[in-house]
Amino acid sequence: MIVKNETPLNILEEKVTSFLQKYAKDEKAFNEVAPYLSKVSLEMNHLYEDLGFENRTQMGKFMKEHFPALCEIKPADKLWKKFIYDSVGEVAPACATCNDQDNCWACRV
Repeated sequence: MIVKNETPLNILEEKVTSFLQKYAKDEKAFNEVAPYLSKVSLEMNHLYEDLGFENRTQMGKFMKEHFPALCEIKPADKLWKKFIYDSVGEVAPACATCNDQDNCWACRV
């Protein structure tokens, strides 16, 4: 059974932005990338897909470029969206309807 998130989307976006900004490499990552990534994280696909990347490897390179310290603490077997939302104590909106849970780490409640 999946737990649906009852937190309003604007609050989720703020929480994710604040979390990412703590790990931002520079002003661009802090002021531009973190807020953009937060908004995109509310979409209903995998984060790499919503960002327009072809695969998770490209997503990892993007994150390493902008949030290198965050990359160091992310478990290798956990998907980015899941990791970010777990880190802020929330459930990503897409998790309730995701059909790729077998590839995600601990999506099931």
